[in-house]
Amino acid sequence: MASNPSSKISNLKSKYYAVIVAGGSGTRMQSVLPKQFIELNGKPVLMHTLEAFAGSTLQPQLVVVLHASYHELWKELCAVHNFAIIHTLIAGGETRFHSVKNAIDQITDKNVLIAVHDAVRPLISPAVIDEAYNCAEAQGSAVVAVKSRDSVRQLRGDTSQSLNRDDIYLVQTPQTFRSALLREAYQQPFDPKFTDDASVVEQLGFEIQLIEGNYSNIKITFPDDIAIAETLINKKPPAR
Repeated sequence: MASNPSSKISNLKSKYYAVIVAGGSGTRMQSVLPKQFIELNGKPVLMHTLEAFAGSTLQPQLVVVLHASYHELWKELCAVHNFAIIHTLIAGGETRFHSVKNAIDQITDKNVLIAVHDAVRPLISPAVIDEAYNCAEAQGSAVVAVKSRDSVRQLRGDTSQSLNRDDIYLVQTPQTFRSALLREAYQQPFDPKFTDDASVVEQLGFEIQLIEGNYSNIKITFPDDIAIAETLINKKPPAR
């Protein structure tokens, strides 16, 4: 039976949680519909993302953070697509920082692992999700990243300088942490330089552990990204 998204964190105890941040407005997609709702191979991007986490062997509890004005639309889409993956739906905040904090504040279980993931990265591999949880359990943090494939230059004033691309990593999500560390980090006041969860945690002086991601874990940002994502999905071997 399909389950409607809930507005409360489940009472079911879990060691693993995934906070799916779905606050995009769709501006850069040149769309009136936020990009997490745009159809990708016949269903909204956000549904693909939730399916990836549901496919994790560790079976995290799923928490979707979405602007309150889109809650009814999301529930309607779940009904239309018979979307049965159980998840909790909570309201987002003014910024990504505040949205993540809202979710963390509602996860009351202690000593758990929390992954934070962009809703518009629908091609994340369940194997990478599992690896991130395992690394965070051992090391405290796990941030998915890939090496730059391109040459990189840094501009300072009017002068650019070549950087060693072997030292440059492109950061993705999920970004996974022990819950005590993440909660402490999000007690800090908001700072505009917080671009992701790793930067919030790093502000505490905590070292960030990188783990290898994959280049197909793209972020749906521009119209061409949908076509790229559909190509990548269609290249996957059929499920057995």
